[in-house]
Amino acid sequence: MKVDEDNVPILSGRSLRPKDAATLLVIRRDGPTPRVLMGRRAQGHVFMAQKWVFPGGRLHPSDYRIAAANELNDATAGSLCRTAPPARARALATAAVRELFEETGLVLGAPGQARTRSPEWRDFLATGHLPQLAPLQFVGRAITPPVRPRRFDARFFTVDAEHIVSLDPTGGCGELDEIAWFDWEAAAQLDLPSITRAILDDVAQRLVDPARPIPYHRFDRGQHRLLML
Repeated sequence: MKVDEDNVPILSGRSLRPKDAATLLVIRRDGPTPRVLMGRRAQGHVFMAQKWVFPGGRLHPSDYRIAAANELNDATAGSLCRTAPPARARALATAAVRELFEETGLVLGAPGQARTRSPEWRDFLATGHLPQLAPLQFVGRAITPPVRPRRFDARFFTVDAEHIVSLDPTGGCGELDEIAWFDWEAAAQLDLPSITRAILDDVAQRLVDPARPIPYHRFDRGQHRLLML
């Protein structure tokens, strides 16, 4: 079986439709250089096992319905809505907050109460917080190549760590077997999926130039294309 540069099997024939997903980069600025939170995918995964990634995952229907402590800032909402209708754009943002909590135990939230029947959000709301959306910055989009056995249309967000309730990660749901903070130089030395490395580089440039256009990574006829949103 053929594999690609990330050691992921290459499929032949009809490609899968990518599923919406959201990923969140939490950035600490309390040291000499910025650091980002990353986790290593557990050995048992059939997709990118043992690769270091940012917390993230696919969109759930409950992400559309969850109450929030505040809404997306105008700049993030405007740029995100160029990739999805407003309701889905908001749901992608809440998905990023939820996935961060599920995979690391970190809460991006403000004190508040809400009810839910959704098992995806029950534990988050049990902390006594509602998700915060206002601090999120939309920084990138990437669609998994057509030849992958799993495909995602991922939107990438950043948030300053000062908005996190506590900066001590827990084991989360167990999807990540190690969670740690890395400066950019150390992160670049990890075993990273190619798109994770690309987004890491994109965000490094954005830390220097916040007005940089938002990158959009996609693949046409087997070739990586970088567009700007």
